[in-house]
Amino acid sequence: MRLSNMLFVTLREDPAEAEIPSHKLLLRAGYIRRIGSGIYAYLPLMWRVLQKVSQIVREEMNATGAQECLLPQLQPSELWKESGRWDTYTKAEGIMFAFPDRQEREVALGPTHEEVITTIARDMIRSYRQLPVHLYQIQTKFRDEIRPRFGLMRGREFIMKDGYSFHTDEESLKKTYQDMYQAYSNMLRRSGLKFRPVEADSGAIGGSGSTEFMILAEAGEDEVLYTEDGQYSANVEKAVSLPPDAEPSPFTSYEKRETPNTPTIDSLSEFLKCSPTQIVKNVLYQAIYDNGMTVLVLVSIRGDQDVNEVKLNNELVKLAEQYNAKTLLSLTVPDATAQQKWASKPLPLGYIAPDIADDYINSTPPNPPLVRGGTGSGEVAPSVTGGTEASPQSGTSPLDKGGQGGVIPQFLRLVDKTAVDLKNFVTGSNESGYHVVGANWGEQFQLPKIEVDVRKAKIGDRAIHNPSQTLQSARGIEAGHIFQLGTKYSKAMGATYTSESGEECPLYMGCYGVGVSRLAQAAVEQSYDKDGIIWPVMIAPYHVIICVPNVGDIEQMAAAEKLYAELNKAGIETLLDDRNERAGVKFKDADLIGIPYRIVTGRSLKDGKLEVVERATKKSQDIPLDKVVSTLKDWINAALQ
Repeated sequence: MRLSNMLFVTLREDPAEAEIPSHKLLLRAGYIRRIGSGIYAYLPLMWRVLQKVSQIVREEMNATGAQECLLPQLQPSELWKESGRWDTYTKAEGIMFAFPDRQEREVALGPTHEEVITTIARDMIRSYRQLPVHLYQIQTKFRDEIRPRFGLMRGREFIMKDGYSFHTDEESLKKTYQDMYQAYSNMLRRSGLKFRPVEADSGAIGGSGSTEFMILAEAGEDEVLYTEDGQYSANVEKAVSLPPDAEPSPFTSYEKRETPNTPTIDSLSEFLKCSPTQIVKNVLYQAIYDNGMTVLVLVSIRGDQDVNEVKLNNELVKLAEQYNAKTLLSLTVPDATAQQKWASKPLPLGYIAPDIADDYINSTPPNPPLVRGGTGSGEVAPSVTGGTEASPQSGTSPLDKGGQGGVIPQFLRLVDKTAVDLKNFVTGSNESGYHVVGANWGEQFQLPKIEVDVRKAKIGDRAIHNPSQTLQSARGIEAGHIFQLGTKYSKAMGATYTSESGEECPLYMGCYGVGVSRLAQAAVEQSYDKDGIIWPVMIAPYHVIICVPNVGDIEQMAAAEKLYAELNKAGIETLLDDRNERAGVKFKDADLIGIPYRIVTGRSLKDGKLEVVERATKKSQDIPLDKVVSTLKDWINAALQ
């Protein structure tokens, strides 16, 4: 391609809307253009990158025996209601573009395709003889992000490969899951990227096991915890570890103490001269379900630990059916406005004890006063939204008193494992300005019946597989995610097969996704310098750019034209910068767009040589004219291995 014929415009200044380096560089280098919030046009250079990424993905998928197809982007709401995810995606998470058509039928633009593919399987798979089967597609997805940002990293429209497999049993599913683990590793390796597979939470997709493939980069939205021995890595949302050992309590008897001005764990610990490991803090959440029911959740956890809200979501989801709910609309801090709807009297925030009385909850309150307080041992949790349900903790059903769409008039009390074995601990007293010390479970406080592991693992924690290993931290960009869905969707939507014995059984499913456009930008985030992008050879839009310092020089242009033809004939994708621009402008643009090798038909031409510059290292060398093509071919072939 001749640059003079290409739609090619570069910017010298960073665009105002761009926040991270890769976003700035893709805009400046003319790869993408913003059309609207979270909506981008892929310009010719970017489209070549996306085609190369897609081809690598396609080759690795085909090598596993998966079959490519194309599924509809427009999906009827009925399918999502069958799976139980319509409210999750349109209300709880609110990320689906949903609207009525002219016949007043509810439809949506697909953020994912589990429902569509399960419908196809239900209609077409009849016998175990047809299994396993694996279908995939590469197409545009749509998600109504609340805050689109970082260019292609979190847009409202993006290109994704999603695949779905169907099996007779879990053993078959796990085999394909391992095949996908290897295929995804191959995809990222072949794209020239540094990455790390990590254990991950399944989120709204659901299922049992899942693995994320993280491209390592400082600007990554996700934190990865791992051990140096290479035996453990997980997204911080999923990570587990051993907490620090609790220190001995300095208190030997139970008493109530005045603790003024102790709104935080640190201030309380300093005031009482005790370790945070001997404090039980009680964290309050408000859960609202899709049937309108509100549940107040109190989590007792050791003072030096934080609640991992994803883990809390998952623990509560396990017991959802007992609240007659399918999904959760929100899980939030019960702020003053929220408390007005259910609190019968002001809560002693900052001083809540594990046994705070249920009479603080009024299922039909008469507009109580605003509630304020600190954040000490009785904390109010940080805000979070997501799919989570809660459960009762006693033999009495919460529905007996709460009713459909009401407020459950008892706190759901959970205790994290870090707090279970504490002796003579410190906690709130249910009176502002006071705490109790020397408390024990089974004496002053009843241990909550539901014991959970919801602490957030963090850097420096000891690893479970080997306590001599400590967790290290890195930032990552999620480029791929594979799931073992099991029978979640097949049972909900009636997708079955007939077994060898004639029994009708639900299909086992797997789900496998790669963000094609996200992967392309992540490659830039991982590899750039002050002058611009440094593309890996494997996915660069072109392998070589020929810069002609003076297009008016007949000898320079003749050498460039001859080399341009020879390189293309040899299968080396080449750009010819034949623009009537200054040499300095051409060199800057070549660095900015990140083409792996630059050839300059300049001063060395008189000696029968051409200057060849490697973009990644900026190493320059003069190569004889008759050796340029073969040398570059060797370098590029080596990089593509």
